[in-house]
Amino acid sequence: MRNATVVIVGAGDHIGAAIVRRFAAEGYIVLAARRNGDKLASLVAEIGGAGGVCHARSADARKEEDIIALMAEADAIAPLEIVVFNVGGNVNFPLLETTERVFRKVWEMACYAGFLTGREAARHMIARGRGSIFFTGATASLRGGKGYVAFASAKFGLRAIAQSMARELGPANIHVAHLVIDAGVDTAWVRERMAAAGRTHGPDRLMNPASIAETYWQLHRQPRDAWTHELDLRPAEETW
Repeated sequence: MRNATVVIVGAGDHIGAAIVRRFAAEGYIVLAARRNGDKLASLVAEIGGAGGVCHARSADARKEEDIIALMAEADAIAPLEIVVFNVGGNVNFPLLETTERVFRKVWEMACYAGFLTGREAARHMIARGRGSIFFTGATASLRGGKGYVAFASAKFGLRAIAQSMARELGPANIHVAHLVIDAGVDTAWVRERMAAAGRTHGPDRLMNPASIAETYWQLHRQPRDAWTHELDLRPAEETW
């Protein structure tokens, strides 16, 4: 076991869970957080059965007090080394059906929560002079699309947060990166949506969450003289 902690904010059932597994397999103590932490029970048991350590936590990433407490707890267990912000917020509404509430809630989840997570992670890492902070982006981080005025604006903002943090924290030996997930992720829900739309998919059309998680691990392992700030991931058959 490593004497270091990893915090995954937005440890959902797919990409988030895969990232948790990957870092736990490397011997890190992982704190997996989502709004309903009880949904992580099976993941915690799985990692424990494989000899790893994972603690489930209920946290609303939009609440400053929750993020402050989560980072402080992780750093008290062992030095906080890696933080991944993986909160989604992907919704599709025509412009005139996008209410003020929808727009604000999506911004809170996909942008504001990223700011809180990054700031509190940096607060602990700066004092130690090392760490990695990674943000999960999407196709909407780079271009707006029909029905995505709320989601794209929030993801654009998250990308700006990541860029600003990277420029400020790089000299402090903190690696900040933004990952654009530019394709569908291989889940039952995505496959069902594709089938309903009459779309087919080959073996390289959807992204395996484990493959995505491997990229996060490789990013963390990069030497500081050749850090990647932004990269995009897509399967071989994806058009772009």
